[in-house]
Amino acid sequence: MQDDLFGGPPAPPPPPPPAPAPAAEEAAPKRKKGIGVAAQPQDEALHALAKRLPPQLRLGTSTWTYPGWKGLVWEGEHSEAQLSKNGLPLYAQHPLLRTVSIDRSFYRPLTVSQYERYASQVPDDFRFVVKAPSLVTDALVRSEDGRGREPNPAFLNADLARTEFVEPALQGLGHKIGALVFQLSPLPMEQLDRLPEVLQRLRALLRAQPKVAPIAPDGILAVEVRDPEWVREHWIGPDFAAVLREAGATYCIDLHPKMPPLADQLPMLRALWPGPLVCRWMLNTVHGPYGYEEAEKLYEPFDRVHHPDPENHEALARLITGVTGAGQNAYICISNHAEGSAPRTIRTLAERVAAQPPAARRG
Repeated sequence: MQDDLFGGPPAPPPPPPPAPAPAAEEAAPKRKKGIGVAAQPQDEALHALAKRLPPQLRLGTSTWTYPGWKGLVWEGEHSEAQLSKNGLPLYAQHPLLRTVSIDRSFYRPLTVSQYERYASQVPDDFRFVVKAPSLVTDALVRSEDGRGREPNPAFLNADLARTEFVEPALQGLGHKIGALVFQLSPLPMEQLDRLPEVLQRLRALLRAQPKVAPIAPDGILAVEVRDPEWVREHWIGPDFAAVLREAGATYCIDLHPKMPPLADQLPMLRALWPGPLVCRWMLNTVHGPYGYEEAEKLYEPFDRVHHPDPENHEALARLITGVTGAGQNAYICISNHAEGSAPRTIRTLAERVAAQPPAARRG
């Protein structure tokens, strides 16, 4: 030690450290990059439940990027960015999840290559529910806070709907399309007062779209609304149904506080029968028609049920079994904001469907 401190001969350099073992030591950084995202192993009871469901039924969620689904869909901790990039193939391994709503297309049109990437990540019998861009479904242009401020000149523009939505989706998703949904946001009062005129614009839009069936035999165009005036029988409901029937489209049931209860939306389906069922269960009625942010704060991280809704479960289960019992497809997409945790809501709904009596199953 004294030689080293006062200029003596230097000590020989230490030997190089041994090379680290390759496998275990490299796994951790790969997981941080999202490569290590893993599906949650599911119990035998869940697999058995899936086998008891009608093959025409496809249950799913609105998007798949929620870290709080750890232990339900994902195994371990993952960021939203990791799940956005690598989560869809694992989501599709869940035995009950056979569809998903692509919601990001509402905010910005997606490209053919983006749709192709989604299609490549799921099994052959998986089907997508895709929302049309707000570019053509919002009557008002949205400001940065998401609120409509001024008239949207592209509202219900048939050419934009075709080039920015239907054609790219058909080309990219192909036969894996379940439903292409035009969700019409709440209309300003001046347009509600002229709803028959808006309906004719919608008719022109739907009639201008390419046929879905030649490319996607299970696919259909669907229209979802957020104003109850659309479905009221004494107002425009029968005319709305006639436009959908003429265009070969269907009505998307919307379980949302802004819309009437499920039973009051059924006349639309009866007017379009026979045909598939498309339903999106979006928001629990306890939050009121404008309670999205309240539900978001209360339910996050979306790992448990906060507000059970047995009435909607039972009504929807009966409807599903009647539709599928008649050989028609059913696409049901459920938001975390329905009860607090979409995967848990889906399991409960699947149990209700499986428990339906044989008469209900025959439709």
